[in-house]
Amino acid sequence: MSEWLQKAIEYGLHLDKVLPQLTSTYGAWIYAILFVVIFCETGFVITPFLPGDSLLFAAGAIAAIGSLNPCIIILVLWAAAVAGDAANYSIGHYVGPRVFSKKQSRLFNPRHLDEAQRFYEKYGAKAIVIARFVPIIRTFVPFVAGIGRMGYRRFAIYNVLGGALWVTGLTMLGYWFGNVPIVKKNFTAVILAIIVISVMPAVIEVLRNWRGRSREKA
Repeated sequence: MSEWLQKAIEYGLHLDKVLPQLTSTYGAWIYAILFVVIFCETGFVITPFLPGDSLLFAAGAIAAIGSLNPCIIILVLWAAAVAGDAANYSIGHYVGPRVFSKKQSRLFNPRHLDEAQRFYEKYGAKAIVIARFVPIIRTFVPFVAGIGRMGYRRFAIYNVLGGALWVTGLTMLGYWFGNVPIVKKNFTAVILAIIVISVMPAVIEVLRNWRGRSREKA
């Protein structure tokens, strides 16, 4: 798992170099590769470390120079995001309680589930949309919705809406700003900033919970 994480971080920080290489190597198959990455990042609780926000931004930036079709990339990644959340919901619905019955697991981190549960309880069904913009939480919230037996029709509406906002917003952000000279020159730093900014809400929430527990113990 640590080796996978290391590779994911390496790819995530060098998407500006990796994506053009993959595009030139695989041609139209790059759309299928990106579909699989986004589907796995949103669809399986064991792969929340895969690039999500940064991948969408980089894909938009690559599309701006003509290597990818922006309309196709948005449609493909939107489909991947919606399908991923739907799969995650189904997994949570059918096997979720059994998977997290143990406190320790090599594949799953129960702490992430607890954070997602608090996030879901705080925002309700809107969490499906909001969580799209929060790494880690994004992967676990649909899983929690499945465990909580949220009606699938209601879940599907928020899933489609959240996927559209997330994919379109970040891809177009990359399309518009990814090839601005100063951004292109400091692309790795921009990608890192996107990752940090997107993770901050989850970090703040964890710190608040930790501070609250410390006060209770005191």
